Amino acid sequence: MINHISDKTVLNNGVEMPWLGLGVWKAEDGSEVISSVKDAVAAGYRSIDTAAVYANESGVGQGIRECGVPREELFITTKLWNEKQGYESTLKAFDESMEKLGLDYLDLYLIHWPGKDKYKETWRAFTKLYEEGRVRAIGVSNFQIHHLEDLMADSSIVPAVNQVEYHPKLTQRPLIDFCKKHGIQVEAWSPLMQGKLLDHPELKELAAKHGKSVTQIILRWDLQNGVVTIPKSVKKHRIVENANIFDFSLAAEDMAVIDALNEDSRVGSDPDSVIF
Repeated sequence: MINHISDKTVLNNGVEMPWLGLGVWKAEDGSEVISSVKDAVAAGYRSIDTAAVYANESGVGQGIRECGVPREELFITTKLWNEKQGYESTLKAFDESMEKLGLDYLDLYLIHWPGKDKYKETWRAFTKLYEEGRVRAIGVSNFQIHHLEDLMADSSIVPAVNQVEYHPKLTQRPLIDFCKKHGIQVEAWSPLMQGKLLDHPELKELAAKHGKSVTQIILRWDLQNGVVTIPKSVKKHRIVENANIFDFSLAAEDMAVIDALNEDSRVGSDPDSVIF
């Protein structure tokens, strides 16, 4: 049972990753993202998830330096953007991200989208970065089963993480089962469906039952399904509220109610249609 914000999952290479993290998509570089990172760390978060395309790696790095917690106690993720895929371009893009973040090493580096035909070449560069100790774990984002099978067919290194759109309206059960079978930790982006679930009647009923918010119910559901989650907020009270999910648990019947809400509906792009 996951009972504390400091609890961690163990990735397939032995690296520990916090179950809860802060996502910073759409957080503006500068004071907004710096404050978000510092507020999250003060609230007990130790995992921060950014990406090159978010254009806020510099602010995230400054927040890390100013948060008052030693670097080795933090788990920092960034992602390679689509147009930088390819072997040499990946290595260059990694250096650019590290310079912006101001870090000596990264905890997790993800291929942001599979794209069309470069992810194997990109993965070769990821493998090099991993073997050189510049990244503690490497993984992917938005990979479907067929992408994972294709990637794993030519590599001895199985992705440590697959970060995908995951929420009660998109439970992706076959993909989750495939990842569990192969030791790939699933991580949820857009766990709240960008706010579209906050007025859902059945979720509101569960929230009332447990004396929690709908947001807290959904995030707890993530964790009890063994899915790492990184809710995004730039508001201090929301960051604190999102972390207040370790003092209760959902019963099996509660979990079943939420599972039954699946409609295979996305709020983001379909990974098979984001082709470049």
